[in-house]
Amino acid sequence: MKSNEPNALINETSPYLLQHAYNPVHWLPWNEETLKRAKAEDKPILVSIGYSACHWCHVMEHESFEDSAVAELMNSNFICIKVDREERPDVDQVYMDAVQLMTGSGGWPLNCFALPTGEPFFGGTYFPKDKWIQILTQLSDLWKTDREKVLEYSEKLTDGLKQMDDKPLVSMPPEFSVEVLETGVSRWKQSFDLREGGMDRAPKFPMPNNYEFLLKYGFITKDKDVTDFVHLTLEKMAMGGIYDQIGGGFSRYSTDALWKAPHFEKMLYDNGQLLSLYSQAYLHQANPLYLEIVNETAAWVEREMTATNGAFYSALDADSEGEEGKFYVWKKEEIEQIAVENFDLIADYYSIDHHGLWEHDNYILLRRKSDAAISKKHDIEISTLHEKITAFKIASLAYREKRIRPGLDDKTLTSWNALMSKGLIDAYVVTKNERWLELATQNLNFLTSQQMTSDGKLWHNFKGNKSNINAYLEDYALLIDALIRYYEVTLDTTTLPKIKKLTEYVFGHFEQAPSGMFYFKSKLDPELVSKKAEITDNVIPASNSVMATNLYKLGLILEDGDLIELSKTQLAQVESSFSQYPGGYSQWMMLHMMISQPYFEVAIVGEDCLKKLEDLQASYLPNVVFCGGKNEGSTPILEHKLVEGKTLFYVCQFGACKVPVETADEALSQLR
Repeated sequence: MKSNEPNALINETSPYLLQHAYNPVHWLPWNEETLKRAKAEDKPILVSIGYSACHWCHVMEHESFEDSAVAELMNSNFICIKVDREERPDVDQVYMDAVQLMTGSGGWPLNCFALPTGEPFFGGTYFPKDKWIQILTQLSDLWKTDREKVLEYSEKLTDGLKQMDDKPLVSMPPEFSVEVLETGVSRWKQSFDLREGGMDRAPKFPMPNNYEFLLKYGFITKDKDVTDFVHLTLEKMAMGGIYDQIGGGFSRYSTDALWKAPHFEKMLYDNGQLLSLYSQAYLHQANPLYLEIVNETAAWVEREMTATNGAFYSALDADSEGEEGKFYVWKKEEIEQIAVENFDLIADYYSIDHHGLWEHDNYILLRRKSDAAISKKHDIEISTLHEKITAFKIASLAYREKRIRPGLDDKTLTSWNALMSKGLIDAYVVTKNERWLELATQNLNFLTSQQMTSDGKLWHNFKGNKSNINAYLEDYALLIDALIRYYEVTLDTTTLPKIKKLTEYVFGHFEQAPSGMFYFKSKLDPELVSKKAEITDNVIPASNSVMATNLYKLGLILEDGDLIELSKTQLAQVESSFSQYPGGYSQWMMLHMMISQPYFEVAIVGEDCLKKLEDLQASYLPNVVFCGGKNEGSTPILEHKLVEGKTLFYVCQFGACKVPVETADEALSQLR
């Protein structure tokens, strides 16, 4: 049960920490004062890590952390620290690595026990109450009776953590060969689910960066099997229950292999990247379903995830009223009530049958038939079908809004906001909806004013008009990436000085490992038990892989060979891993493709630059970085390219340009 008196988390801004503020556990936030207290009291630390939309985090809280007897056991024997993994990814990385070294797997809630000085010695994820009590008792007894054993194990584990990042510098190969990518993709293909899309397993995660790479790879290498697989996956996801068919936006993952039953939480980072992915896929193959997904998801972001100051919120919970998915699922009677005379059509369209049936007589809306097939079966025009479906969506969304909503994690994270801004920019490119660009512009203005200081320093978080956590490498890398994309689409030259300032700040404040990679934490922050350089791409690509890609693009735009060389040096460190685990290096493999395959700078200069740029960007061009403006400005690549009375495209490679042309079609032919 809840305690009448709040614990120390009541003073925090994180919604996840505030969820635990009335637990009887004497939770403390992660800070220097708490760590000093652990040393002073000579108690081991329990670091319990989760996030506000995490279903199993809620389960463990209700089972154990709200139980006064369990809390007493925790309070008496440990310094109990609650961490929001989204606010403190640095702390999460260290203890997640430790648990993965100990157990071979990880996840949230993450519960790791450490020495008073922070070095881990035992951990795991979710523990049922009985098991949790057993662990607490055994570890507290071990600390009191055989401390040497604990210290010895902790020392070995901490050494293992440090060795993960202390890797020697690998020399750069004479050339980066596409064969390395071909080997990796060949291995990857063995895991493709060629029936339902995605990887051949359950649960299924969208992993947008994986599919962005595969789409680019298939296009550039003319591997039709790969591009067909990507489009199969995107169609299955868009028609599945993982996509909110009524309100737009994707859940974090599907619990099954059919994309049917989602884990209903909606995360900003997934949806920002999926906006980019579906936008790119539409340019590659003009499937109207993709355009629908892009517009509906962007509308959901505007409606449910945007603050008045232009910031984006972080997540929507999976649960409402204590039940997972309750807000999103439907009784058959409700569909009948809303659809009225169109029930048979709506039921067929959204699988109100054994395909859509889930738990407790609830249905998850999902699609199994194309619009053309539905239209033919019900003998109506496609346009009429669309009218009826649109009317049902509007009515059912209004009906759903009367329900008790899932919890909103209303904190703002710089890195996740940057992902969503980039997604909205890409959405604008394919939909021509000015509103999506306006949302991105407002957000980037918020990030570069509220979250950025005059010297280029960023804050990681924002809530209640307060930012108090120094930004991590991911914040700089992803914001630079979003600003580069904004510049590519708007040719707003005021963006470039911001990009340069952020890049210079990274070089000045983020130490580089022997391998040339940047460490995740700024030099301004206290060190943890090990330094982490984030290298492996996950559902969000690694901060180093994004930063290395940024450096390569900036090197081309600014004609800075040093940036290009560092980017290549960093790439060389991971190239040998592509064949073993391609899914964990998809952003790196995109960078590899930029270097090993023809890659172009397209400069457009002249009064009509934006209109002509729009014409060119209507094509799928995964191997191009754009720059330009009405004037030459101060960017080296644009020098001497303005011709009075004309707007010209210059297709270049490393600054060497082909004959300038006046139309998008001519530029396209030069690129292809």
